[in-house]
Amino acid sequence: MAMVRRLLGLHERLSVVDVVLALLRIGVVVLVVTGVWATLNKGTFTLKAWESLAVSGVALGAVYALIALGYTLVYGILFMINFAHGEVFMSGAFTAYYVAQWLFLSGFLAQNPVVAFLIVLLVAMLVSATIAVVLERVAYRPLRNAPRLVPLITAIGASLFLQNTFRGLYGAGVKAYPSWPMFTGSLHFGDVEIRVTQIVVFVAAILLMLGLYWFIERTRTGRAMRAVSENKDVAAMMGINVDRVIMTTFAIGGLLAGAAGILYTLLFNQVLFSMGFVPGIKAFTAAVLGGIGNPVGAMVGGLVLGVLESIGPYLLLDGFNIPTPNQLTTVVAFLVLVLVLIFRPTGILGTKDAT
Repeated sequence: MAMVRRLLGLHERLSVVDVVLALLRIGVVVLVVTGVWATLNKGTFTLKAWESLAVSGVALGAVYALIALGYTLVYGILFMINFAHGEVFMSGAFTAYYVAQWLFLSGFLAQNPVVAFLIVLLVAMLVSATIAVVLERVAYRPLRNAPRLVPLITAIGASLFLQNTFRGLYGAGVKAYPSWPMFTGSLHFGDVEIRVTQIVVFVAAILLMLGLYWFIERTRTGRAMRAVSENKDVAAMMGINVDRVIMTTFAIGGLLAGAAGILYTLLFNQVLFSMGFVPGIKAFTAAVLGGIGNPVGAMVGGLVLGVLESIGPYLLLDGFNIPTPNQLTTVVAFLVLVLVLIFRPTGILGTKDAT
């Protein structure tokens, strides 16, 4: 009788939504296990192929992590999603292309490739940071006390504005970056062949992320950023210039996005006025996956998403005899976003306060 009462009490507590979500969880687990088991039994891919896919995913995930940091820093301060951040990422890489092309045509790149690369990287970071700061000052600051939906719509409008502005300024065609002599070739680690560009992208991204973590944790400005994220009014009463901190946050996010843009060109070697949209959405997915508002979570989420996007289509779909799983990488990224929002909206390292 006690068992029956407990079951009846459980039934009363469960809603239809709870039951549907539970069934959806079970369905997702069954689908994933079935796909992975079928793919591994099929044996289409060797261990070397899986390792190569994982390396590519880590390199791409490092770029996502740098972009995701811009989303998560702004959300941690203002509790808004800056959907124009993908265009901030694009603006630096697209503008720096013309600098890289000029250095290549002048012969400076061939004579001083390292200096030329640093110049291009610096230009991209400064342009992206400038665009981010202008966005904050012109588009977001006047709406700081408006309902949350208003800045969100403004961010989408700013994204479209920047995308079409750069299309008008630089053209709608794809531009190919000149090659960097010091980044050619590959290195072998056992049976795994890793391109030098992948190593450079991963190492540079890790150094930038560690530098950001040190800045937030150890510097006075970083402490001010953490204080403003906790409570703007109290921070202002303690003498912190809230407007300056917010502008600094946008500038830092822009600097990281500009660096990510150049690292992205090392992997794909081309720029386009619309290149920021898909990586921007994927970086937002990474921020949500890691825990929006948590910088460490954004780093982790970016790396995890990159690996899932690289390995996931083959691991899950090849066993079902899907003919071209490599064309479904974007589908995997958005599927991860949906599943995270359904099953763990706080993300890997997020807390309930983040939602």
